[in-house]
Amino acid sequence: MAGNGNVNGGELRFGNGTGLQNGPSKIQTQKKQNEVCHDDSAAPVNARTIDELHSLQKKKSAPSTPIKGTQGAFAVISDQDRQKQQLQSISASLASLTRETGPKVVRGDPARKSETPKHVTHEHHHFTPTISASDSSLKFTHILYNLSPAELYEQAIKYEKGSFITWAGALATLSGAKTGRSPRDKRIVRDETVEDDLWWGKGSPNIEMDEHTFLVNRERAVDYLNSLDKVFVNDQFLNWDPENRIKVRIVSARAYHSLFMHNMCIRPTPEELENFGTPDFTIYNAGQFPCNRYTHYMTSSTSIDLNLARREMVILGTQYAGEMKKGLFSVMHYLMPKRQILSLHSGCNMGKDGDVALFFGLSGTGKTTLSTDHNRYLIGDDEHCWSENGVSNIEGGCYAKCIDLSREKEPDIWNAIKFGTVLENVVFDEHNREVDYSDKSVTENTRAAYPIEYIPNAKIPCVGPHPKNVILLACDAFGVLPPVSKLSLAQTMYHFISGYTALVAGTEEGVKEPQATFSACFGAAFIMLHPTKYAAMLAEKMQKHGATGWLVNTGWSGGSYGSGNRIKLPYTRKIIDAIHSGSLLNANYKKTKVFGLEIPTEVEGVPSEILDPINTWPDKNAYNGTLLKLAGLFKKNFDTFTNYKIGKDNKLTEEILGAGPIF
Repeated sequence: MAGNGNVNGGELRFGNGTGLQNGPSKIQTQKKQNEVCHDDSAAPVNARTIDELHSLQKKKSAPSTPIKGTQGAFAVISDQDRQKQQLQSISASLASLTRETGPKVVRGDPARKSETPKHVTHEHHHFTPTISASDSSLKFTHILYNLSPAELYEQAIKYEKGSFITWAGALATLSGAKTGRSPRDKRIVRDETVEDDLWWGKGSPNIEMDEHTFLVNRERAVDYLNSLDKVFVNDQFLNWDPENRIKVRIVSARAYHSLFMHNMCIRPTPEELENFGTPDFTIYNAGQFPCNRYTHYMTSSTSIDLNLARREMVILGTQYAGEMKKGLFSVMHYLMPKRQILSLHSGCNMGKDGDVALFFGLSGTGKTTLSTDHNRYLIGDDEHCWSENGVSNIEGGCYAKCIDLSREKEPDIWNAIKFGTVLENVVFDEHNREVDYSDKSVTENTRAAYPIEYIPNAKIPCVGPHPKNVILLACDAFGVLPPVSKLSLAQTMYHFISGYTALVAGTEEGVKEPQATFSACFGAAFIMLHPTKYAAMLAEKMQKHGATGWLVNTGWSGGSYGSGNRIKLPYTRKIIDAIHSGSLLNANYKKTKVFGLEIPTEVEGVPSEILDPINTWPDKNAYNGTLLKLAGLFKKNFDTFTNYKIGKDNKLTEEILGAGPIF
């Protein structure tokens, strides 16, 4: 058969003879009678050019839910008119204050304009304002509006150096020279709108600037953004409570920033996006462009400016995405209390019976570890509101630290790092893209930003009833605070305002003792009002809804850092379990000296001798001396707040001061 090469049935025939000696034989085709020879493996595509073929690959998105009645700014109009109004709104956001109109804007990626046939003009909606005499009026600014993670991946990898897909599918990116927040470069416009409301002066995180300087920086940021061929625009929400949510618009120059905020803010449904209208607050992120050092108030090339009257935020000179997240948190710390809603820097979870707990704590106290409990639902890990409706998460995502991350220690965070997640400043293998979370070559502040639904036990929507327990966490490296204490309302306010923890010694050469650190309301860098105002609101809500305050020490026992031992995590978990179950309310209590804390005599699963810290110290005199030392540090820190009066009289201030250490 192989010799003659004949094949019956009308297929191929290789001719007679050896063929190969005189070159390859001629290939002949034969067809069956009355048939045409063709490739019948599939039907031909309905396209005449490669561009038309590419256009068939992608279909247009459409809202999954119908528009209801005439509600919303964009209801009962055509899609074309709706998109035109949307672009008008974005153009207005990008308008220079020195010109009458905003820039000419058009939707779509400028790199793809050659792919679209010229006659298909209806797909590229644009808005052209009145022409003014400037170079910016001669060009269009392309708007990449609420892109999906997949689209943002494409933009980042193609146009942003340092962007890669890791082995787990996350987008690894770099934040430039700044790998953390710049609190000394954050400023707030001090005008008649906020003059009497905000906390100014000693101890306050609020650094003032005037209206004119803000407008100079705003103009600089807007001009930079308008000079680009394209900008990214995100329209999203803050606060899962639908009655009190805030509409935010983020205008940025990087796909990294757009994807970060896509994850961290609440993502609107297609229907909500069509009816979005005018935002309540706008961020102009021109972080790749520096501020002018000759501008008044500027102390570096970085400036993060808030104007609460204009409801705007301007970012210059830093590409660190966390500035947007925490800037909006500061805004919520101003807007929500005006609605009698308490904004909180806390974790929050809920039991299967609906019991909610708030967790406050600075870095290293175990807030993330203890609020993440597979037996309870996660409402949120960082920012919350407490209103008359209950608690609600402000954000739509989580921003987790990645340094030394492992599957064994933090399985939920590890598994959340997948497609859609942003990995900031991590180091990875150049070949297989596997991340080394222990590598600090770029920074120790490596981070992952991912949607909250990436956590398996997240409660969606992220809301819950009124809290039953308010847990204040402290890592006391001095070793004198009890593992758990029940607090009165006044004590809760005092320790909430103090925001105490202790930094473990050893970070600097020659340092051998722990260092106390205080952060008012467990988030001093973000609060806008005086700490006592937040504390008073917290006490009022706790009293109204029957919540109990607890101080839990996750630090040292039996001595200070260097001589004692860290309280075992299983013991702390048993304490937290007893708080959740309510059994700790029924325990017997005794009062400690100096701080006057109520400590239980027994907790199931915890050795009774460690519940009173003096029992664990071999040197009682050393314990008493260390206790008085810490009490003095508390008193010194609280001197900042003693001159502030709450209400018409000074009664509440005196109650809070009376709840502190007495010695």
